Amino acid sequence: MKENLFEQLKNLITEKRNPNTLDIDSKSIEDILRVINNEDKHVPYAVEKEISYIKQAVEIIVNAFRQGGRLIYIGAGTSGRLGVLDASECPPTFGTDQEMVQGIIAGGYEALVRAQEGVEDKKEQGAIDLMSLNFSRKDVACGIAASRRTPYVVGAIEKAREIGAKTIYITCTPREEMNLDVDVAICPVVGPEVIMGSTRMKSGTAQKLVLNMLTTTSMIRLGKVYGNMMVDLHEKVLLDANVHVTTALVMILKGVDREEAINRLIQSNGFVRGAIEN
Repeated sequence: MKENLFEQLKNLITEKRNPNTLDIDSKSIEDILRVINNEDKHVPYAVEKEISYIKQAVEIIVNAFRQGGRLIYIGAGTSGRLGVLDASECPPTFGTDQEMVQGIIAGGYEALVRAQEGVEDKKEQGAIDLMSLNFSRKDVACGIAASRRTPYVVGAIEKAREIGAKTIYITCTPREEMNLDVDVAICPVVGPEVIMGSTRMKSGTAQKLVLNMLTTTSMIRLGKVYGNMMVDLHEKVLLDANVHVTTALVMILKGVDREEAINRLIQSNGFVRGAIEN
């Protein structure tokens, strides 16, 4: 069994030796930094090739949000931490409810700050942790696993599919190797890591870029941005006055009172631009 697992890992592109860094241990500090930087330059291009799939994922997420659903990230190790990070940054950035975007990591809170060996291999635990959030078919499950095969993540995604929810999967292995049944697979292939198997590097960077795109674009489509400004935040002075930033913007830019501003926002489904222009 262990030998079979070794063979599977050996064939993953994320676990191969990088021919460009075979002698990295003999280089000077500056040369090491340049090698890492040169490898990192491949990441945004790998993500660019997946934009059509990222678009499909955003459409699924936005539709779920509009129906009262949530986005739940599931991952282990670096992938899990990135999901928790992206979820935790949505409320302070876009004024969202804490429950709207959430991240689950194998091993729980302790795994955020200290590696928990073996927890990523517990397939059934992924499903259990997902359902502990009262996950339902109106929610979206987004698995994050550089290698594609992480049992914990696979278990959660299979459970989400079982109950009829939409599923997204972010992996750094080629699309033709993606053998999981999901609605959308996002596969930025960044190639072998600078240090063999250290997927916290290029793979982690690619995953972070994709997560940024998913939530930021979704929030823009929900009307939480006017121009390029975050407008769905609660500032202290406005909280004291019991006024929301989007309402205040419409009041100022249109010269209307609070009631009129609220009515305009209702008519525009919360979009500041629509409330101002129409």
